[in-house]
Amino acid sequence: MINHQTKVKVRYGETDQMGVVYHGNYAQYFEIGRIEWLSSLGVSYKEMEAQGIMLPVVVLNINYSKPAFYEDVLIITTSLLKPPEVSIEFKYELHNEGGELLTTAYTKLVFVDSKSRSPIRCPDFFLDKLQN
Repeated sequence: MINHQTKVKVRYGETDQMGVVYHGNYAQYFEIGRIEWLSSLGVSYKEMEAQGIMLPVVVLNINYSKPAFYEDVLIITTSLLKPPEVSIEFKYELHNEGGELLTTAYTKLVFVDSKSRSPIRCPDFFLDKLQN
């Protein structure tokens, strides 16, 4: 489906004493990729939240192949897996600038009404953005 690439440079605070990215920080990289993917469509979390729509993560799977290091520039490729309905699913690939595949991941998020906290269908404005 729709892919988007984002670059991020590893900051010192994201690493351990060996200069290796701490495993828990990868979720933040994937969030950056997802936000930039949405932005590339002209959609923002802030606008969706203002309209009463939240997108909590309900599944996160990460597979680590090689480490990322302090000051590496990482390329996050975010891909939509299928048209969203009540949920939206993404896969991610994280490469270094040398093209080495470091990490892959999968997330599933659910569209939720912020007042009722109940799942809702993907909003029409969002589906329209996917068609353009």
